[in-house]
Amino acid sequence: MTHQPRICILGGGFGGLYTALKLTQFPWSKAEKPEIVLIDQRDRFLFSPLLYELLTGELETWEIAPPYIELLANTGIQFVQAEVAGIDLEAKQLRLQTADELSYDYLVLAMGGETPLDLVPGAAEHAIPFRTIADAYRLEEKLRMLEQSNRDKIRVAVVGAGYSGVELACKLAERLGERGRIRLIEAAAQILRSSPDFNRKTADQALQKLNVWIDLETQVERIGAEDLELKYKEQVDQIPVDVVLWTVGTRVSPIVQELPLKRNQRNQLVISSTLQVLDHPEIFAVGDLAESIDADGQKVPSTAQAAFQEADYAGWNLWATITQKPLLPFRYQALGEMMTLGKDNATLAGLGLKLDGPFAHVARRLIYLYRMPTLDHQLKVGLNWIIQPVRELLLP
Repeated sequence: MTHQPRICILGGGFGGLYTALKLTQFPWSKAEKPEIVLIDQRDRFLFSPLLYELLTGELETWEIAPPYIELLANTGIQFVQAEVAGIDLEAKQLRLQTADELSYDYLVLAMGGETPLDLVPGAAEHAIPFRTIADAYRLEEKLRMLEQSNRDKIRVAVVGAGYSGVELACKLAERLGERGRIRLIEAAAQILRSSPDFNRKTADQALQKLNVWIDLETQVERIGAEDLELKYKEQVDQIPVDVVLWTVGTRVSPIVQELPLKRNQRNQLVISSTLQVLDHPEIFAVGDLAESIDADGQKVPSTAQAAFQEADYAGWNLWATITQKPLLPFRYQALGEMMTLGKDNATLAGLGLKLDGPFAHVARRLIYLYRMPTLDHQLKVGLNWIIQPVRELLLP
């Protein structure tokens, strides 16, 4: 190559940030070493599986959402905080909302998904999603206002009984205690449809113990400022509510939807087993925005675990492309699933293990600590977790 190749990575989540960090680990020659540019509209990475712990005060923002500038210090990776306004595939150029343009030789699409709030009337105006730090802050502000009020009961409806919905319901039930009236609403006939039986049964027991009301086979018809309408077996009931949390669905970013690339019915990009976009081998796609079928023919789930693994392969295949080495087809390894079910309670199933309660809670924390993006951040968080119990004992 006659010039230094530039790799632009759109999205700083598990797929994007970890791809960038992986690229710094390869033995680059001086002529081939690329310029790596990570672009995200936010200034902080979010370790999303631990977002729930903010609600109960178990973790602090800095632990689960470190700034990109801090994480990328001394890595050589350039961080640009900006929102992408458009992508010109033919010119290989990115147009940013700041009116700047950025050319690329290779592109990684890793913007994740968005929570759709237009599926039910009133959701956009009155429901709170739970995907970002901003969402967590918005919910925290609402909860504090309700907790400081003189109302006897605080009524919370969580729409969607997947992983996020169940974890939210448990955390909120613990936080609100006797004042809380938590309702978990699910359109299907059971909670956690795609979860292992052990996790589903353990979660069901935890929800019952925390007195969470579960509405199965129930549709949300409308969400108002202080109520919502639920449809069960053709009967519609109006339920008073103080907070509605919406955890249903994932939608691909509009920027990706506008691209003239092959997509499936959910608007996810169709990619090869090497994680490259069809007809555009210079573009890689990872995470929620891609329909990934691995080398063994299994459909890759849209989870943080899958994005973490895809980042390793995307990094390798970018290095292999630039250095003219063989590319590796992605092989997904299902390492198990974990959920928090309240303070000091979790469930874990995978790799022959089945854990619940405090042991699963500790195992989940240690596994996530290992998965945090840099050794420096792992050490800071790990040390804080060690000294926190000591600090609480010493404080009056």
